[in-house]
Amino acid sequence: MVQLTYQIQARQQTSLTPRLQQSVKLLQMSTLDFNHEVAQAIASNPFLEDPADNSTTSDTPWADPAADPPPETNLPGQRHQENGETDRPENQKPDNGSATVERVEDTLSDAPATYSGDYPRAYNHDRTDNDVGLWAQSQINLQDILRASLCGYKLNARERCLTEFIIEALDPDGYLRTAFSDLADAKQFRPAVSASEWITALKLVQQLGAPGLGARDLSECLALQLSALPDGTAGLELARRIVARALDQLGRCDYSGLTRLMACTEQQTKQACALIRRLNPRPAACFTPIDPSCYVVADAVVRRVGKLWVTMANQDTAPQVRLNNTYAKLFRESRGGDRSPMTHALQEARWLVRSLEQRNTTIQRVAQAIVARQQTFFDYGAVALRPMMLSEIADELGLHESTISRATSHKYLASPGGIFEFKYFFSRELATRSGGTCSAMAVRALIREMIEEENPEEPLSDVALAGKLAHDGIVVARRTVSKYRAQIKCPAAELRRAM
Repeated sequence: MVQLTYQIQARQQTSLTPRLQQSVKLLQMSTLDFNHEVAQAIASNPFLEDPADNSTTSDTPWADPAADPPPETNLPGQRHQENGETDRPENQKPDNGSATVERVEDTLSDAPATYSGDYPRAYNHDRTDNDVGLWAQSQINLQDILRASLCGYKLNARERCLTEFIIEALDPDGYLRTAFSDLADAKQFRPAVSASEWITALKLVQQLGAPGLGARDLSECLALQLSALPDGTAGLELARRIVARALDQLGRCDYSGLTRLMACTEQQTKQACALIRRLNPRPAACFTPIDPSCYVVADAVVRRVGKLWVTMANQDTAPQVRLNNTYAKLFRESRGGDRSPMTHALQEARWLVRSLEQRNTTIQRVAQAIVARQQTFFDYGAVALRPMMLSEIADELGLHESTISRATSHKYLASPGGIFEFKYFFSRELATRSGGTCSAMAVRALIREMIEEENPEEPLSDVALAGKLAHDGIVVARRTVSKYRAQIKCPAAELRRAM
């Protein structure tokens, strides 16, 4: 028989309010996702407006002393400052470098005042074909290019149909990996398509684009590219024989075996292998369409001011939103009760505006701390990257490590040397012989430089790389060197060896 009992148990539990949960969610969003989230909020909440929209005006500031304070993204029980108060980004004045850096703004002073061309009429603006989003989504792929090239050939309907079947069956690498019998239903053609017709159509496809397209395997792909070379190319005939008969040995880098099998000299084998290495095993890779929406937006920009590198917020990409005080004032004068859905919408609008400012301030503070610690990186590159942990930035800013992790997730920093994710600058430290430290990222950059400068005929092994690092004062085990070499996508010494 089941008996009910009472039990008293003491335990600690951390609870996150819905607002705090959403604040944490917004902090770790990328700029693109956050812009989308803000746009949805503006569309669904009548108390929010975009400052760039001139259809509504707000003549009073959004701050409301009676509003509830925004939720802190630091979790309960996390770090506090020395004065006993929890660190709040909004309590600190954001320093986006405006005191030392003058924001560069594009001007249209050189643009003509009038345009004599023909503009689309206003009534056409709501047409589907005038949607810029649809234009951005249109992509030209390999099949489109080949079909356009096919227009220059005089073909009957049957030949054109067979050719287009083959074009549609090409994979992203440009290979035809489907059997002729599976390309089309036999009932579609009367009489049935013969093998010679398929071969003729395939040879036509192989002439439409880059050499190697339409090949059925790697050997045929390389052979097609060799056939496109001039007849007098050095090592061409031997390269054709190697591709046709000894591709496996070439893949194993068995150059001595190739020399014996082909009954040639070592110099001839070296010449033919060098020619084959210049071929492209994926001829359609350059035709792979790029999704225009797959790009990153920098949250902060780094510029040199005097002898120092400083950072400032990328105001051009930060979403802008403010409280529509006109609607808020009308609602306060006419509302029927605090439990009205519009009351909740007004509270959510106030909270979102504050959360946006808090998010931007937190990200900017983290970016400033990173740049201040990595000055040498922006001067000399990855080899000068200092070891840095999330906990160090958390201690410096008085925030929890999880908050720093969210603030660096999917956030990017633009510099003259390129665009880097915030997390790129965090790397564990390795000991040096002098008692100092260096970052793992800097060691990987040194390994890459050593491999790029090595003698191709005598590539450096992992043991040799570890020895060169030790000579420079960096103590790294051979297994660590092997792991770092794999991370930078450099093959082993045996595979890098050249004749």
